Amino acid sequence: MPYIKTRDGTDLYVKDWGSGRPVVLIHGWPLSSDSWDAQAMALAESGFRAIAYDRRGFGRSSQPFTGYDYDTLSDDLADVLEATGAQDATLIGFSMGGGEVARYMSRHGGKGVVGAGLISSVVPYMPQTDDNPHGAPVDQLTGIVDGIKADRYGFFATFFKQFFGVGFISSPVSNETLDWAQQQMSMAGLKPILACAESFAFTDFRPDLSAFRVPTLIVHGTADKTVPIDPTGRAAAAAIGQSQLVEYDGAPHALTLTESDRFTRDLLTFLGHRPAVDVPGTVEEEVQREQFLHPQLAPIVP
Repeated sequence: MPYIKTRDGTDLYVKDWGSGRPVVLIHGWPLSSDSWDAQAMALAESGFRAIAYDRRGFGRSSQPFTGYDYDTLSDDLADVLEATGAQDATLIGFSMGGGEVARYMSRHGGKGVVGAGLISSVVPYMPQTDDNPHGAPVDQLTGIVDGIKADRYGFFATFFKQFFGVGFISSPVSNETLDWAQQQMSMAGLKPILACAESFAFTDFRPDLSAFRVPTLIVHGTADKTVPIDPTGRAAAAAIGQSQLVEYDGAPHALTLTESDRFTRDLLTFLGHRPAVDVPGTVEEEVQREQFLHPQLAPIVP
């Protein structure tokens, strides 16, 4: 490594840190695998093998003109698993990355997977329709593509403020983090950005949910304005039998960064690991962590 070649000849950049049971981290749009660095380092230091890759068209991966539908993207994930020899893996998808997890579970039968995570995920279905009344208005979703075509860099300057929950008075991240996100976006090709926006906004993953036959962690912020919780996190939890929904009250979309320490603790606990030095959380967090360790307890949804 650090590159593997997919079945259609696309080069994907792969990070492979640590050793032990593999955890595959699938990043969100329009970032790269670098957005997982805090969790990947914690996983590797805790005895896991953290595998994170740049989606085709993003980061350091090549930028083909085609292949941004979820069937192809899930094939890419399958190729990463095969090339790295990852067996008994847990797949963790953030935002758009949740779609790769869902489609892999159905299209590839969940081969080699023992656990899954949908974090601020677009699964199962984003648009507002008659049978999905809590979804986002269609014109709002199509406006993403229109905004990027009109002024890519201006669009994302506004987008990332919502992504990280930046307000007029306070911000959970620094200006430097916002600058970093813009740099990550700038590494992607325009075609991949636009095509993936269409894919995550309008792909219906509801038929994929029955393929989840492994323990599944679902984490979502209640203040997520990028991917609202009702048609996604809550709907996925209601449809996936072995799932546990953990709601982060007041958290924005990018909770893997804004709530990094808490999320990393929750992820490690879901994987069955107690940190050697246990960092105490709130009472609510401690109850949730006990539920991870003792799954016979009722799910905790604050």
